[in-house]
Amino acid sequence: MKVDWLIVGAGFTGATLAERIASQLNQKVLLVDRRDHVGGNAYDYYNEHGVLCHRYGPHIFHTNAKTVWDYLSQFTEWRPYYHHVLAHVDGRAVPVPFNLNTLYTLFPPRYAAKLEELLTGEYGFNVKVPILKMRESTNGDLAGLADYIYKNVFLHYTRKQWELDPDQLDPSVTGRVPVYISRDDRYFQDRYQAMPLLGYTEMFRRMLAHPNIRILLQTDYREVLDGVKFNRMIYTGPLDSYFDYLHGHLPYRSLRFEFQTRDTEWQQAVGTVNYPNEYDFTRITEQKHLTGQKLAKTTLVVEYPQIYRPGENEAYYPIPRPENRDHYAKYESEAAKLNGSVLFAGRLADYKYYNMDQACARALKLFATEVVRG
Repeated sequence: MKVDWLIVGAGFTGATLAERIASQLNQKVLLVDRRDHVGGNAYDYYNEHGVLCHRYGPHIFHTNAKTVWDYLSQFTEWRPYYHHVLAHVDGRAVPVPFNLNTLYTLFPPRYAAKLEELLTGEYGFNVKVPILKMRESTNGDLAGLADYIYKNVFLHYTRKQWELDPDQLDPSVTGRVPVYISRDDRYFQDRYQAMPLLGYTEMFRRMLAHPNIRILLQTDYREVLDGVKFNRMIYTGPLDSYFDYLHGHLPYRSLRFEFQTRDTEWQQAVGTVNYPNEYDFTRITEQKHLTGQKLAKTTLVVEYPQIYRPGENEAYYPIPRPENRDHYAKYESEAAKLNGSVLFAGRLADYKYYNMDQACARALKLFATEVVRG
């Protein structure tokens, strides 16, 4: 077989680049993935009860990037969806990110009003404040509030998710779920928030339904190297794996998902409920909140964080710490020696946590800057 491009990995990054190369450059692509499906971690499927499930945990699409929204809108219709999350804190289910509504749920009205005045006076309104920054406040009441939030919302959840304390991680991690000085209970505030009407898998199928694209699943790309002639490669898998772990394994966190179907129409009031302080799992997501389906039964997915063991489970989250970035830099140096014959992109290849829209944006930018310009 002869193609112009061999692309390894059929997730957001690989699929977007395959579609752009095939449709815009009229070049032939072989897209290879070791799994039995396209879509990467965004893959969804209908279980035996007709519930559309996200096999690798909940994926809620949100973006401020009109270019990404317009691009993906070519391949799917959308169902507007605003994700809401509750967390069990002190025996109550409260909105997260921690906001002014959470404040009034947990504390007596007069004290909550005092804290609200202090928060808006110190930081302003409609502002997101990283919890570690709030802990630095010189105001005793705000410092006390920050300490309460840190211990009851962030600390134990972070320990379960990462087996590290929040201050041992890059600030970008704690910044992802800040204290939000607002009464907006939505988990995200992006301009575009929606779910693919027929699911992510159908969206990917439409993206890849081009005569210039051939797809090979359940295949390690190394198995086809001798039988396929190609001009260039795009690799979206783990960078350490590409170089046969020359500098050792890069550290990741993994997850285990437990699916439960209940004989009731609804189980939870919102899409996701977090359990920061109890149990071994971190959160439970009810799939039908995300999909909008109307069915007599409902399916839940329970998430258990795990140590990543290569060959045994999946690498989900790069662990953002300075020493890990230094470790990754050794592999970046190896990649640079290839002089662009192989392009590396994606969460695993870049060793960065990308939201779905960020992965798509990364692919679109790579196409414009490296693929088209050659």
